[in-house]
Amino acid sequence: MMAMFRSFVSATHQLRQHQQNGAAAAATGESLESQFSCPICLEVYHKPVTIGRCAHTFCGECLQPCLQVTSPLCPLCRMPFDPKKVDKSSSVEKQLSNYKAPCRGCSKKVSLVKMRSHISSCAKVQEQMANCPKFVPVVPTSQPIPSNVPNRSTFSCPFCGARNLDQQELVKHCMENHRNDPNKVVCPVCSAMPWGDPSYKSSNFLQHLLHRHKFSYDTFVDYSIDEEAALQAALALSMAEN
Repeated sequence: MMAMFRSFVSATHQLRQHQQNGAAAAATGESLESQFSCPICLEVYHKPVTIGRCAHTFCGECLQPCLQVTSPLCPLCRMPFDPKKVDKSSSVEKQLSNYKAPCRGCSKKVSLVKMRSHISSCAKVQEQMANCPKFVPVVPTSQPIPSNVPNRSTFSCPFCGARNLDQQELVKHCMENHRNDPNKVVCPVCSAMPWGDPSYKSSNFLQHLLHRHKFSYDTFVDYSIDEEAALQAALALSMAEN
């Protein structure tokens, strides 16, 4: 009885929250599409599910990797939750069917529940995407890399020693071969970073991989930058803005 009551309270709270979000968006002109977007994929919810304990909502498919580990955490608030208490969010699905928003390309009013399929076929959106500036990786430094710096592109499995795995391959390998391995291991990705601690062992390495290594650091980090100088510059900019 108590569990049913908590579930009802959670669903009611969630419905009110999304109703308030929709009203606020209408009042401020904020995008309804953004109000009903998954925090993981940043697209309009698709088959939304809600974590019972914290009431945060995600696309069902987006949340799946979090459900593969022994002790999952909410990707948004990091609160531990029971994977058996993740339910289909009927209230959000109803909101998606009721609300309409303009397409970001052609401005046609589209039901939020159909927004994804519309965008994938909208010629204006495709044109905008084609004209977007191409991403340019950080320019490689001309300074020689010390010979004792680990390879930051491929890694070895900390469980079995399998080599030459990139981050995605490392995640896949560990999920397929070491899902139930209880050993505490050092994350090879973190230990390869300049700030990494090669002696720190993660108690739940799979969960660490899924939540901390969604992209490749080499793509976004310029190792030639003076970290202290960059930190001071960021603090100065922050103080100037305030």
